[in-house]
Amino acid sequence: MTSFPFRIFVAACAVIAACTAPAAEPAIIAKARAYIGSESALNALKSVHYTGTLVTTDPADPKKQTRAAMEIIFQKPEQQRIMATSDKTIEVTALDGYDGWQRVTDVTDKTQWRQTLLGTDHIRRLRANTWENLAFFRGIEKVGGKVEDQGPATIDGVACQKIAFKHAPQIIFFRYFDLGTGRLVYTETESGGSIREQGEVVVNGIRFPKSIVTATKNQAGQVQTVTISFEKVEVNQPFPTTMFSVPSLSSH
Repeated sequence: MTSFPFRIFVAACAVIAACTAPAAEPAIIAKARAYIGSESALNALKSVHYTGTLVTTDPADPKKQTRAAMEIIFQKPEQQRIMATSDKTIEVTALDGYDGWQRVTDVTDKTQWRQTLLGTDHIRRLRANTWENLAFFRGIEKVGGKVEDQGPATIDGVACQKIAFKHAPQIIFFRYFDLGTGRLVYTETESGGSIREQGEVVVNGIRFPKSIVTATKNQAGQVQTVTISFEKVEVNQPFPTTMFSVPSLSSH
């Protein structure tokens, strides 16, 4: 008399387990990580420090460009700092856990500055961007996201596997990996923007891009291209929390 309900109980547990178990990692992720570096090198990474130059095109006239010196820092678990220095301003955007801020300073008169606390949506995007630059495609579930295998696709004549990294409904990176090597060929965002990595520099056994080119369309349908070229990439430098925490309004 007890065997029937017991079988029902076991079946119910199996269904619950199937619904709650995390999805298996797509095989291409292991190949993509192996292309970038060994597991020991990737897992040992604590921070990445890029220095380089940012070039932005004018959507109305691609021949017109503006330049800025760039310094970008990502540090585990959830810290980011980007400083862009042009001939007019120094713009710093930073993330410290769940706090985000931006400070713009006049180059010619550093007593003239304005500081803004970033909103929730902006902070979520910075957090996603930080994870994308430090996790090397594995473990998005730990930060509340999920990975979805969207099947084969061809990019630039290369047979790829399309994987969606979903941080939130409005924050998604669609990444296309070369089926043969695991190399990241192309990235799209949920808004239709594109990201291409070009060249490579190897530091501590890890491949980093030499440059990154992003393209987005404005409301008029014009394409704006932003290129960041890296002159230097350093890893595992320890950066103090003060570099990421919100500055006091009295600091200059």
